[in-house]
Amino acid sequence: MPDGDVEPVIVRLEGVRKAYKETVAVEHVDLEVRRGEFYTLLGPSGSGKTTTLRLIAGFEKPDRGVIELSGADVTGKPPYERDINTVFQDYALFPHMTVAENIAYGLHAKGVPKHECTVRVEEALRMVRLENFGERQPAQLSGGQRQRVGLARAIVNRPKVLLLDEPLGALDLKLRQEMQSELKRIQEEVKITFLYVTHDQEEALTMSDRIAIFNQGRIVQIGSPTEVYEEPADEFVAGFVGTSNILKRDGRRFVLRPEKVRVAPLGQLFDEAGLHTEEGIVIEAVYVGTFTRYAVGLADGTRIVAIRQNFDRTTACFREEQGSRVQVAWRPDNLFELR
Repeated sequence: MPDGDVEPVIVRLEGVRKAYKETVAVEHVDLEVRRGEFYTLLGPSGSGKTTTLRLIAGFEKPDRGVIELSGADVTGKPPYERDINTVFQDYALFPHMTVAENIAYGLHAKGVPKHECTVRVEEALRMVRLENFGERQPAQLSGGQRQRVGLARAIVNRPKVLLLDEPLGALDLKLRQEMQSELKRIQEEVKITFLYVTHDQEEALTMSDRIAIFNQGRIVQIGSPTEVYEEPADEFVAGFVGTSNILKRDGRRFVLRPEKVRVAPLGQLFDEAGLHTEEGIVIEAVYVGTFTRYAVGLADGTRIVAIRQNFDRTTACFREEQGSRVQVAWRPDNLFELR
């Protein structure tokens, strides 16, 4: 057992590669997921994250490399011999069964006694806050409720690892945000390792303990949400995880996040000393409800994006600002140098 509070590694991939004819989907992927982590595979479409999840589940076999679960090599084992469950975006519920019957299906298949099945189904329904929905049919549920049933059906089997493949992708924005909080709460309650696939950066930053960022079949950075956002490994990560300004200074490249940039009319004093200040022209001012996003052209041709909160301003203000001369400012320590 590891020392201190560090949990043991429960999923390990070493040198994993998978190609489909001439297309390499995953190339030399190494990762370690610790017990109890909420670990997210994040990347754009076609980056290799879903293929990696399918390799861990056993739905695909790697061309080379090793996949371990709890220290045991499962590279060649079928899905049913791995202590893993998967939750998909389409829920995959049986329409002719009640909610409770859907959740109990895997338990019956394993030969779990009836009384224990009943207890575990009730426990799973409580965890997903659907205590009074056991007798309903899937067609009587909303999309978010069906997603919860799919999750309950997976956790009722008490797998060591739960794989989630874009499970919230079909939900509307408000419901998706609510389910993000629910998923994190459930994960912390059941203490099962969650391995989560998404292309949604906000989703990854909101829920994850650690994030592995994929690009073109490879992992380009692994770190906490704070690390991948504040200290991106390269320009791809800086641009994919949120919006970034890439500034070139003396042959070096720096990342500057828009929320770190202040924008004000020429001549207005900023309320903090030691700021780096430059003048520019507002190319675009976009109203986004709670904030305004500015694109400002600097004298050297650099385009910089800044965000300003809308505390007491109206839509008319933004139309007037386009084309105006402004000053932008930031703290020098908000620049992060790209390697």
